[in-house]
Amino acid sequence: MSVRRKIRSFLQEQCGNVLATDVRIGLGYTAVQLEDGRTGVAYTFRDTAFSGCSVFRGLRPVAGKPAAQLLDLIESQDKLESSLGLATANAVANQEPDSAIAGDVIEAIEILPSDRVGMVGFFGPLIPALEHRVRHLEIFEEAPDIVANLLPAAEALRRLPECDVALITSTTIINNTTDALLEAASHCREVVLLGSSTPLVPKAFQDTPVTCLSGMSVKDPAGILQVVSEGGGTRFFKPFATKWNIPVRSNSVQYRQGK
Repeated sequence: MSVRRKIRSFLQEQCGNVLATDVRIGLGYTAVQLEDGRTGVAYTFRDTAFSGCSVFRGLRPVAGKPAAQLLDLIESQDKLESSLGLATANAVANQEPDSAIAGDVIEAIEILPSDRVGMVGFFGPLIPALEHRVRHLEIFEEAPDIVANLLPAAEALRRLPECDVALITSTTIINNTTDALLEAASHCREVVLLGSSTPLVPKAFQDTPVTCLSGMSVKDPAGILQVVSEGGGTRFFKPFATKWNIPVRSNSVQYRQGK
């Protein structure tokens, strides 16, 4: 079963009869708020959207639809629809997790000086710290010309099997490349799905190579919705959300507080 189907299957019952009351398809992120206030986001692949004045051509109106119906869209081949489905998944799952570490992922997982790290997706704030802590860092990106020394995303499948740690953007759920990347990273000691799009549902990943989910819970829905509407992204989410790192397997995350 694909990762997208696992997420959908695990969260379907939790949707109940709740409706989506506010939907924003922003330039950077898509956001969904449910009638009980739970809110989630997912990355918007705006470069693949339809041209013209109506870039989203799916079901309308979106607001007012059952969360279960929007969740189904996570498996769509249309990236805007899949973003909407993943944002709904993140809204359904939005809560403060029981077993998690708040903060940056590299402080929550085991990173060794001898490690070769493969990063799928460009996470700029993590790079300086990683470069000083590991033997080698390779970054794979769909737009490799955004900064120097990035490798094409397609190279990740060939190079991840040589890595000790794999940091994989959860936007791969939207473009349906997660399964192939996880297979390539199956021998890595740590495999992390990270970013604001990450669904914090560890039970949906227990039979995968993923060892940690690094995402966020929304604590101020109004703030998040405004950021999304104004074309903002991850760094503008900080006042309105909490970053969490959740172990998928009990030995995957090193609980620094207990050391």
